[in-house]
This record gives sequence, C-alpha cells and structure tokens, in this order.
Amino acid sequence: SMLKTLERYQKINFGAPDPAIAAREALELSSQQKYLKLKARYEDMQRTQRNLLGEDLGHLSSEELESLERQLDVSLKQIRATRTQCLLDQLADLQRKEHMLSEANRVLQYRLFQASQASSIQWHGHEMFYERQPSQPHPDGFLQPLECQPTLQIGYQPASINVTEAGPSVSNFVPSWLP
Repeated sequence: SMLKTLERYQKINFGAPDPAIAAREALELSSQQKYLKLKARYEDMQRTQRNLLGEDLGHLSSEELESLERQLDVSLKQIRATRTQCLLDQLADLQRKEHMLSEANRVLQYRLFQASQASSIQWHGHEMFYERQPSQPHPDGFLQPLECQPTLQIGYQPASINVTEAGPSVSNFVPSWLP
C-alpha cells in the first residue's frame, strides 16, 4: 500500500499531465483573462460616462477633451435627428387621422342631408294628404281655432268674468265617446 502511494505521488508530480486536468486549468486561465479584460472595459466605460457627464475632466489632455467634444456633438446630432424623425412620424399619423375624420365627417353630412331631404318629402306628403281632406266646421265651437290677441294679457280682469250657476245647463257638452 505504501508502494502504491509513492507511485501515485511520482506519477502526479513527475509524470505526464492528465489531459482533463490540463484542459480545466486552461479554461480557468482563459476565464480569468476574460474577467480581467471585461473588468478593465467596465471601468473604462464608467470613466467615459463620468467624462461625458462633465465629471473628472481635470486629468484629460486637450486632445482627449476635443475628442469628448466631438463625441458629444455627434450624439446630439443623432438625438436631434431621431427626435425630428419621431415628430415627423407623429405629424404624418395625425394628418392621416385628420383626413380619415374629415372623410367620415363628409359622409355623415351627406347622410344627414339625405335624411333631412327624405323627412321633408314625407312631411310635405303628409301635408298634401291632410290638405285634401275637407275641413268640417264644428257646430258647438268645441274644436274651433283659437284667435290670438296681439298682446299678452296677464292678470285679473273682473269685467270679463261672468258668474254662472252650478248644475246642469244647456251648454254642457258631453263627447260621444264618453259613456
């Protein structure tokens, strides 16, 4: 058992490396290098963001400041172009909606015109029908047209009131449809 342990020790330390172990160590080394690169890039992006926001500008050279200024100009132009395009798209959409609404309004006005023409034809048709019937005078004066006076008289006028006795009289009218 001691001999087997010594053989394993020599094999691990002085023998050929195991391919699985070598691949794992290479993967770990590669992952560590990727991590360091990503960390450096992240820190660089944070520094650039602070610079774009106007912070930490003291240590920058004049060339770096000019580069930063160009970046800001390009970014502003892109933002303005995007905003302008968005506003133009909204304007086109609103114009399209306006056209649709004006067309719908025109159709509704035409329908209203047709409906008013149809109702006026029906109205005139009914008038002609009623005008053909002879008017019959009512002997009792119950349905005679009212005569309008030119001025409105509101108030109490004692001369126009006649006192009548209560009870049956000859002038009482009972319509034929009442039992």
